[in-house]
Amino acid sequence: MKRWFPFCAIALLSACNGDDASTITPIAQVAPISVSFDEQRFRSDIKTLSSDKFEGRAPTTLGEKLTLDYLSAAFKDMGLSGAVNGSYLQPVPMVSYTASEQQQVSLAGIDLQYRQDVVLGSRHDNNQVSIKNAPLVFVGYGINAPEYNWNDYQDLDMKGKIAVILVNDPGFAHPDEQKFNGKAMTYYGRWSYKFEEASRQGALGAIIIHDTKPASYPWSVVENSWTGPQQDLVLAKAQQDARVQVEGWITLDAANRLFDKAGLSLSALMDRAADSALNVELAQTASIKFANKADYANSYNVVATLAGSSQVDEHIVFTAHWDHIGKDDSKAGDQIYNGALDNASGTAGILEIARQFAKQAKAGQGLKRSLTFIATTGEEQGLLGSRYYAANPIYPIDKTVAVFNLDSTNVYGKTKDYTIVGKGQSELEVYLDKAAASQNRVTTGESNPASGGFFRSDHFSFAKLGVPAVFAGGGAEPLDETTAQYKAAMSNTMKGCYHNVCDHYRAEWDLSGALQDLAVYYQAAQTLGNNQHWPGYYADSEFHSLRPAK
Repeated sequence: MKRWFPFCAIALLSACNGDDASTITPIAQVAPISVSFDEQRFRSDIKTLSSDKFEGRAPTTLGEKLTLDYLSAAFKDMGLSGAVNGSYLQPVPMVSYTASEQQQVSLAGIDLQYRQDVVLGSRHDNNQVSIKNAPLVFVGYGINAPEYNWNDYQDLDMKGKIAVILVNDPGFAHPDEQKFNGKAMTYYGRWSYKFEEASRQGALGAIIIHDTKPASYPWSVVENSWTGPQQDLVLAKAQQDARVQVEGWITLDAANRLFDKAGLSLSALMDRAADSALNVELAQTASIKFANKADYANSYNVVATLAGSSQVDEHIVFTAHWDHIGKDDSKAGDQIYNGALDNASGTAGILEIARQFAKQAKAGQGLKRSLTFIATTGEEQGLLGSRYYAANPIYPIDKTVAVFNLDSTNVYGKTKDYTIVGKGQSELEVYLDKAAASQNRVTTGESNPASGGFFRSDHFSFAKLGVPAVFAGGGAEPLDETTAQYKAAMSNTMKGCYHNVCDHYRAEWDLSGALQDLAVYYQAAQTLGNNQHWPGYYADSEFHSLRPAK
């Protein structure tokens, strides 16, 4: 059974379900309108957005300006309205923190190499980080979860100390012992939570031990994603001051050297940390010094609306993040992280869906409810654009019916199944079940729930507020043997390309599966957009209290 996370203390959204939601059939019988997506146009959007000209689409760069212009022009051409007083652009106040590549990092007297052993940064406007002889404390998984009777910070005063933390949560290490949510990562396993909790505990710093299997990605992802400018939302001073002064990652090999120097076995402590809450003073210190700068600038979400015919104030939202991680001038050879799959493909996907709905509206077959399309900024830096929109919504959250999120579409051909990440959360999935069934497909959960996919993309910013939100697409079972052979070959080609320079557009991609998936979202939104049902979260979901299923 899923458990409550700290954010579920948010007030209940009592107005969310409507007065007569319990009497409404979850899926009204509405004849589907046929849809035919333009594959060449879809390809063209992916290819353009991920071209070298767009420089990897990092927020607050030239690549952002080109992307904003491209998306705004596309939505205008469709006839969708700019949702921000006629403009398509919602300003998102951001600050970019850049830690120097020349870092002096000594843990337990061991000098560590930046990028090779450790990647550190600071989310403070402080010019320089200078820490001398700060005590190091191993805090297990760095979790404080009363509902699990688990507190790795029990009886600790973390002031002036640096927390050393395991990635993921105890359920990953012992999935058969009914700890947390077993193999399926909870939010407590996410890096973002671990830095937040260390900050709440008053720690000076927090360093996560990278381990490929529980992290679900290799060290190269940390190196590529956590170096260079790191964007964040501009926070109130009190919130900013409460954050740890230094945060980042250390390789498993370097961590082993650290624990050996402390006369401890990291592997043995890992086993203990998975069995019960644990903290151990390492009797070692850290000295860290590097220059740090902060630059302030607005980035932008792109928000376009297609008004409904009668239930105009009720919005169904499509999201896809337009950003990627830009370019790295320090790299030899290819320096541009084009982000074709992640997430030019998802952005191109919401453009295709928007075009089809706009076309139907012009033909007099528009939806009763309104549709809003949000191309978000800063997803790669911690869901920044979606977090900002959720906190500063253009349309009220209690009038937001549902969110369909696209993040990396299927480039591996058609499938017999359809994957819903975090399956079992809300009634919104019933709409996907029905739409997938119309393609003779069955819905399944993700093959690797340990990766915590439900917490890693923009839909999560809305789920935290009780809006039913889904992240779905692709599948594990190819349609036929030919597709299976193609998938195996393309998977090998794409291996290691997540957050790497090889994620660029490929003309040989089979996008037929992606178009299948777009049609599932389209049909689900079409049905939901023409009824009065307000989907809610199931009783065993951590979001149930915010907007319960009836």
